Amino acid sequence: MAVKLAGVRRGRLSMTSLIDVIFLLLLFFMLSSTFSKFGEVELLGAGSRVPGDGSQPLFVSLGADRLLLNGQPVDMERIAGLVGTVLDAGSGHLVLIGLDAETSSQRLVDLLVALRAVQGLQTMVLG
Repeated sequence: MAVKLAGVRRGRLSMTSLIDVIFLLLLFFMLSSTFSKFGEVELLGAGSRVPGDGSQPLFVSLGADRLLLNGQPVDMERIAGLVGTVLDAGSGHLVLIGLDAETSSQRLVDLLVALRAVQGLQTMVLG
């Protein structure tokens, strides 16, 4: 008895479903990734050593709705100019920032960004 074995027949592989899967994966990874740019904010902790030249530090008290520079109320937009004029007078290169309990981190970042405009200024956040 002769057995005829039929040759293995290969069917055509459809690429349509593979392209759909690749497109869906590409779409998923594009939508799930973030394209935002992260920035750095330099902070000195209260325990850090800061080289001093004998100048007096400036004190900033930051609250949820108030901002005080050496005990005087000031606007967020004007604080960089005021600190810059005090630095020109030669009475401080270090700003100590005290926070209230209700101060948000965004408000602190806004203050640090405003103070970044002053050249040669170091900021220290008190806990």
